[in-house]
Amino acid sequence: MATALVSLLQRLPICIISGGRFEQFQAQVLDRLTAPEQVLSRLHLMPTCGTRYYSRRQCAWSLVYSEDLSAEEKAQIRQVLEETSRTLGYWEEHPWGELIEDRGSQITYSALGQAAPLDAKAAWDPDGTKKSMLVAHATPLLPDFEVRGGGSTSIDVTRKGIDKAYGVRKLMVQIHAAPEELLFVGDRLDETGNDYPVLGVGVPCVPVTSWQDTLTMIAQFDDWWDGVTGSPQFRIISKYPNAARRGPMIFPAPR
Repeated sequence: MATALVSLLQRLPICIISGGRFEQFQAQVLDRLTAPEQVLSRLHLMPTCGTRYYSRRQCAWSLVYSEDLSAEEKAQIRQVLEETSRTLGYWEEHPWGELIEDRGSQITYSALGQAAPLDAKAAWDPDGTKKSMLVAHATPLLPDFEVRGGGSTSIDVTRKGIDKAYGVRKLMVQIHAAPEELLFVGDRLDETGNDYPVLGVGVPCVPVTSWQDTLTMIAQFDDWWDGVTGSPQFRIISKYPNAARRGPMIFPAPR
Protein backbone atom coordinates (compact mmCIF):
# COMPACT_ATOMS: atom_id res chain seq x y z
CA MET A 1 0.00 0.00 0.00
CA ALA A 2 2.83 2.44 0.85
CA THR A 3 4.36 1.98 -2.59
CA ALA A 4 0.97 2.52 -4.24
CA LEU A 5 0.32 5.70 -2.24
CA VAL A 6 3.69 7.17 -3.19
CA SER A 7 3.03 6.31 -6.84
CA LEU A 8 -0.34 8.06 -6.71
CA LEU A 9 1.10 11.09 -4.92
CA GLN A 10 3.43 11.58 -7.87
CA ARG A 11 0.33 12.14 -10.00
CA LEU A 12 -2.30 13.64 -7.68
CA PRO A 13 -2.73 15.13 -4.21
CA ILE A 14 -4.09 12.70 -1.62
CA CYS A 15 -5.97 13.37 1.59
CA ILE A 16 -6.28 10.66 4.24
CA ILE A 17 -9.25 11.18 6.56
CA SER A 18 -10.04 8.76 9.37
CA GLY A 19 -11.33 8.50 12.91
CA GLY A 20 -7.85 7.73 14.25
CA ARG A 21 -5.46 10.12 15.99
CA PHE A 22 -2.45 11.69 14.29
CA GLU A 23 -0.24 9.18 16.13
CA GLN A 24 -2.09 6.35 14.36
CA PHE A 25 -1.55 8.07 11.03
CA GLN A 26 2.15 8.27 11.90
CA ALA A 27 2.40 4.57 12.73
CA GLN A 28 0.10 3.20 10.03
CA VAL A 29 1.06 5.47 7.12
CA LEU A 30 3.80 8.06 7.55
CA ASP A 31 6.44 5.77 9.04
CA ARG A 32 6.04 3.47 6.03
CA LEU A 33 6.33 6.10 3.31
CA THR A 34 9.63 6.69 1.56
CA ALA A 35 9.26 9.69 -0.72
CA PRO A 36 11.02 12.96 -1.55
CA GLU A 37 9.73 16.13 0.07
CA GLN A 38 8.03 17.44 -3.08
CA VAL A 39 5.92 14.26 -3.13
CA LEU A 40 5.07 14.34 0.59
CA SER A 41 3.96 17.96 0.21
CA ARG A 42 0.98 16.68 -1.83
CA LEU A 43 -0.30 14.62 1.10
CA HIS A 44 -3.00 16.07 3.37
CA LEU A 45 -3.92 14.47 6.71
CA MET A 46 -7.26 14.74 8.53
CA PRO A 47 -7.29 12.70 11.74
CA THR A 48 -10.33 12.29 13.99
CA CYS A 49 -12.88 12.48 11.16
CA GLY A 50 -11.65 15.81 9.79
CA THR A 51 -11.84 17.63 13.12
CA ARG A 52 -8.08 18.19 12.69
CA TYR A 53 -6.11 19.00 9.56
CA TYR A 54 -2.37 18.75 8.97
CA SER A 55 -0.48 19.86 5.88
CA ARG A 56 3.20 19.52 4.97
CA ARG A 57 5.09 22.78 5.50
CA GLN A 58 8.86 23.31 5.64
CA CYS A 59 9.54 19.56 5.80
CA ALA A 60 7.25 19.00 8.81
CA TRP A 61 3.59 18.27 9.51
CA SER A 62 1.85 21.49 10.54
CA LEU A 63 -1.53 21.69 12.29
CA VAL A 64 -3.86 23.91 10.24
CA TYR A 65 -6.87 23.69 12.58
CA SER A 66 -8.23 21.63 15.46
CA GLU A 67 -11.86 21.68 16.63
CA ASP A 68 -11.14 20.49 20.17
CA LEU A 69 -13.88 19.56 22.61
CA SER A 70 -14.13 21.28 25.99
CA ALA A 71 -13.64 19.37 29.25
CA GLU A 72 -17.39 19.60 29.93
CA GLU A 73 -18.26 18.24 26.47
CA LYS A 74 -15.84 15.36 26.89
CA ALA A 75 -17.29 14.42 30.28
CA GLN A 76 -20.84 14.45 28.91
CA ILE A 77 -19.92 12.27 25.93
CA ARG A 78 -17.99 9.79 28.07
CA GLN A 79 -20.92 9.40 30.45
CA VAL A 80 -23.45 8.80 27.67
CA LEU A 81 -21.23 6.31 25.81
CA GLU A 82 -20.56 4.25 28.92
CA GLU A 83 -24.18 4.27 30.06
CA THR A 84 -25.39 3.34 26.57
CA SER A 85 -22.91 0.50 26.27
CA ARG A 86 -23.82 -0.87 29.70
CA THR A 87 -27.56 -0.58 29.00
CA LEU A 88 -27.20 -2.58 25.80
CA GLY A 89 -24.98 -5.17 27.48
CA TYR A 90 -21.93 -4.36 25.36
CA TRP A 91 -19.59 -3.01 28.07
CA GLU A 92 -16.42 -5.13 28.08
CA GLU A 93 -14.99 -5.79 31.54
CA HIS A 94 -11.66 -7.10 30.22
CA PRO A 95 -10.83 -4.94 27.19
CA TRP A 96 -7.70 -4.69 25.06
CA GLY A 97 -6.73 -1.13 26.01
CA GLU A 98 -8.99 1.89 26.47
CA LEU A 99 -12.72 1.56 25.85
CA ILE A 100 -13.37 5.30 25.66
CA GLU A 101 -10.52 7.36 24.23
CA ASP A 102 -10.07 11.12 24.36
CA ARG A 103 -8.72 12.17 20.96
CA GLY A 104 -8.92 15.89 21.71
CA SER A 105 -11.41 16.89 19.04
CA GLN A 106 -13.23 13.54 19.15
CA ILE A 107 -14.24 10.93 21.71
CA THR A 108 -14.10 7.35 20.46
CA TYR A 109 -15.72 4.31 22.05
CA SER A 110 -14.08 1.02 21.06
CA ALA A 111 -16.25 -1.88 22.18
CA LEU A 112 -13.37 -4.31 22.79
CA GLY A 113 -10.69 -1.73 23.52
CA GLN A 114 -8.51 0.30 21.18
CA ALA A 115 -5.83 -2.42 20.95
CA ALA A 116 -8.13 -5.38 20.26
CA PRO A 117 -6.84 -7.86 17.64
CA LEU A 118 -8.34 -7.67 14.16
CA ASP A 119 -9.94 -11.12 14.31
CA ALA A 120 -11.77 -10.25 17.55
CA LYS A 121 -12.96 -6.96 16.07
CA ALA A 122 -14.23 -8.68 12.93
CA ALA A 123 -16.15 -11.25 14.96
CA TRP A 124 -17.78 -8.79 17.38
CA ASP A 125 -20.26 -7.14 14.99
CA PRO A 126 -20.01 -8.69 11.51
CA ASP A 127 -23.28 -7.19 10.23
CA GLY A 128 -23.03 -3.81 11.97
CA THR A 129 -26.12 -4.34 14.13
CA LYS A 130 -24.42 -3.58 17.45
CA LYS A 131 -22.88 -0.33 16.22
CA SER A 132 -26.21 0.75 14.77
CA MET A 133 -27.86 0.09 18.14
CA LEU A 134 -25.18 2.10 19.94
CA VAL A 135 -25.60 5.04 17.55
CA ALA A 136 -29.41 4.90 17.75
CA HIS A 137 -29.39 4.93 21.57
CA ALA A 138 -26.64 7.54 22.05
CA THR A 139 -27.72 10.06 19.40
CA PRO A 140 -30.85 11.45 21.17
CA LEU A 141 -28.83 11.75 24.40
CA LEU A 142 -26.17 13.85 22.63
CA PRO A 143 -28.20 16.34 20.56
CA ASP A 144 -25.32 18.80 20.20
CA PHE A 145 -22.94 16.21 18.76
CA GLU A 146 -22.41 13.97 15.75
CA VAL A 147 -22.53 10.26 16.70
CA ARG A 148 -21.24 7.99 13.92
CA GLY A 149 -20.01 4.45 13.47
CA GLY A 150 -16.27 4.41 12.87
CA GLY A 151 -14.12 1.29 12.59
CA SER A 152 -15.34 -2.27 12.98
CA THR A 153 -16.06 -1.87 16.72
CA SER A 154 -15.94 1.89 17.27
CA ILE A 155 -18.25 4.90 17.62
CA ASP A 156 -16.90 8.41 16.98
CA VAL A 157 -18.41 11.52 18.60
CA THR A 158 -17.62 15.08 17.48
CA ARG A 159 -19.35 18.46 17.73
CA LYS A 160 -22.48 18.86 15.63
CA GLY A 161 -21.51 19.78 12.08
CA ILE A 162 -17.83 18.96 12.65
CA ASP A 163 -17.45 15.73 10.71
CA LYS A 164 -15.87 14.36 7.54
CA ALA A 165 -18.07 16.59 5.37
CA TYR A 166 -16.72 19.58 7.31
CA GLY A 167 -13.18 18.34 6.70
CA VAL A 168 -13.76 17.84 2.97
CA ARG A 169 -15.19 21.36 2.63
CA LYS A 170 -12.15 22.75 4.46
CA LEU A 171 -9.88 20.84 2.09
CA MET A 172 -11.67 22.22 -0.97
CA VAL A 173 -11.06 25.77 0.29
CA GLN A 174 -7.43 25.01 1.07
CA ILE A 175 -6.63 23.64 -2.40
CA HIS A 176 -9.19 25.71 -4.37
CA ALA A 177 -11.05 22.67 -5.74
CA ALA A 178 -14.68 22.13 -6.75
CA PRO A 179 -16.57 19.06 -5.45
CA GLU A 180 -16.49 17.30 -8.83
CA GLU A 181 -12.69 17.56 -8.87
CA LEU A 182 -12.38 15.32 -5.80
CA LEU A 183 -13.02 11.61 -5.37
CA PHE A 184 -13.91 10.25 -1.93
CA VAL A 185 -13.24 6.58 -1.21
CA GLY A 186 -15.01 5.46 1.97
CA ASP A 187 -15.70 2.28 3.92
CA ARG A 188 -18.54 3.72 6.07
CA LEU A 189 -20.90 5.42 3.60
CA ASP A 190 -23.94 3.79 5.22
CA GLU A 191 -26.35 6.07 7.11
CA THR A 192 -24.79 5.49 10.54
CA GLY A 193 -21.20 5.59 9.25
CA ASN A 194 -18.74 8.45 9.68
CA ASP A 195 -18.28 8.72 5.89
CA TYR A 196 -22.00 9.26 5.26
CA PRO A 197 -22.02 13.09 5.68
CA VAL A 198 -19.67 13.43 2.67
CA LEU A 199 -22.48 12.30 0.36
CA GLY A 200 -24.15 15.66 0.99
CA VAL A 201 -21.14 17.67 -0.20
CA GLY A 202 -21.51 16.75 -3.86
CA VAL A 203 -18.15 14.97 -4.06
CA PRO A 204 -18.22 11.73 -6.08
CA CYS A 205 -18.02 8.84 -3.59
CA VAL A 206 -16.89 5.25 -4.12
CA PRO A 207 -17.69 2.65 -1.42
CA VAL A 208 -15.04 0.15 -0.32
CA THR A 209 -14.95 -2.49 2.41
CA SER A 210 -11.22 -2.95 3.01
CA TRP A 211 -7.76 -1.54 2.33
CA GLN A 212 -7.50 -4.06 -0.49
CA ASP A 213 -10.42 -2.32 -2.20
CA THR A 214 -8.60 0.99 -1.81
CA LEU A 215 -5.52 -0.53 -3.41
CA THR A 216 -7.69 -1.62 -6.33
CA MET A 217 -8.92 1.97 -6.72
CA ILE A 218 -5.33 3.15 -7.04
CA ALA A 219 -4.73 0.50 -9.70
CA GLN A 220 -7.79 1.78 -11.54
CA PHE A 221 -6.33 5.27 -11.67
CA ASP A 222 -2.98 3.94 -12.82
CA ASP A 223 -4.68 2.12 -15.69
CA TRP A 224 -6.65 5.26 -16.57
CA TRP A 225 -3.50 7.37 -16.80
CA ASP A 226 -1.51 4.72 -18.62
CA GLY A 227 -4.27 4.24 -21.18
CA VAL A 228 -4.93 0.56 -20.52
CA THR A 229 -8.31 0.86 -22.19
CA GLY A 230 -9.01 -2.86 -22.29
CA SER A 231 -9.01 -3.25 -18.51
CA PRO A 232 -12.17 -3.12 -16.35
CA GLN A 233 -10.42 -0.49 -14.23
CA PHE A 234 -10.32 1.90 -17.20
CA ARG A 235 -14.09 1.68 -17.64
CA ILE A 236 -14.76 2.25 -13.93
CA ILE A 237 -12.47 5.21 -13.41
CA SER A 238 -13.56 6.91 -16.63
CA LYS A 239 -16.70 7.89 -14.71
CA TYR A 240 -14.59 10.41 -12.77
CA PRO A 241 -12.44 12.25 -15.35
CA ASN A 242 -12.28 15.53 -13.44
CA ALA A 243 -10.94 13.82 -10.33
CA ALA A 244 -8.50 11.78 -12.38
CA ARG A 245 -7.05 14.91 -13.96
CA ARG A 246 -6.81 17.12 -10.87
CA GLY A 247 -7.54 15.30 -7.62
CA PRO A 248 -7.17 14.97 -4.77
CA MET A 249 -8.33 11.50 -3.90
CA ILE A 250 -9.57 11.15 -0.32
CA PHE A 251 -8.99 7.81 1.40
CA PRO A 252 -9.68 6.18 4.76
CA ALA A 253 -6.55 5.26 6.66
CA PRO A 254 -5.31 1.71 5.91
CA ARG A 255 -6.14 -0.70 8.73
